[in-house]
Amino acid sequence: MKKTITKAFLTTIPVMMGYIVLGIAFGMLLESKGFGVFYSFIMSVFIYAGSMQFVAIDLLATSASFLSGIMMTLLINARHIVYGLSMIQKFKKMGQLKPYMIFSLTDETYSLLVSPIPENVDEKKYMFFISFFDQCYWILGSVLGSLIGAVIQINTTGMDFAMTALFVVIVLEQFLSCEKHFYTYFGFGMSLISLFLFGANQFIIPSLLGMIFGLLLIYKGGYKNV
Repeated sequence: MKKTITKAFLTTIPVMMGYIVLGIAFGMLLESKGFGVFYSFIMSVFIYAGSMQFVAIDLLATSASFLSGIMMTLLINARHIVYGLSMIQKFKKMGQLKPYMIFSLTDETYSLLVSPIPENVDEKKYMFFISFFDQCYWILGSVLGSLIGAVIQINTTGMDFAMTALFVVIVLEQFLSCEKHFYTYFGFGMSLISLFLFGANQFIIPSLLGMIFGLLLIYKGGYKNV
C-alpha cells in the first residue's frame, strides 16, 4: 500500500507543479471578482473542471443564467466523452471507486492514467491515488490563490493563459513518452481541418464533434491499438 501511494505521488509531481500554480491563478481571479475562499474551495471540490472553472468566473460575475452555465459546461467539457471511451475497460475494475474516477478525470489525470502502470503496485489503488492527489493539488492551489488575492492586489491579466500552457506541456510529454501517436495526429488533424473550414472563432465545437464521432467509429471498428 505504501509503495503504491509513493509511486502515485511521484507520478503526479508534474501535475502538482502545474495545478498549484493554475489553482492560485484561478483563486486570485475569483477573488478579484468578489468571490472569496469559500467559493474557491467549493468549486474545486464539487466542480473540479479547470478550464470550466475559469469560464465560470465570468458566468458568476455577469450573473449568467442557469441554462447558459449548463450549455457552456457541456460544450467545454465535451472532450471528456472522448477520454471516457478509452477508460471504459480500466474503470470497470474500480468497483465503488468508479463514480469518483469518472468525476475526477481531468485532462492531466487522463494523461497519467493511460500511461504504463509501474510494476509491483496495486493498479486499482494506484489509479485512485493519482486522481485523488491531482484534485488535492487543485484544491490547495485554489484556496491559496484566494487567500493571496485577498491580501495582495495583483494585476491578473493573462493569468487564464496558464491553463493553455499546461495543456501544451502535457501533450508534449505524452507524445514523447509513447510509441504510438495516431490519436495525437488525429486530434491535431481534425482541429486543423475545422480551423480551415470554420475559422478561428468557431472551430472548437466542430473539431470536438469530429474527434468524438471519429473515435467512436474507430472504437466500434475494433481499431483500439492504433
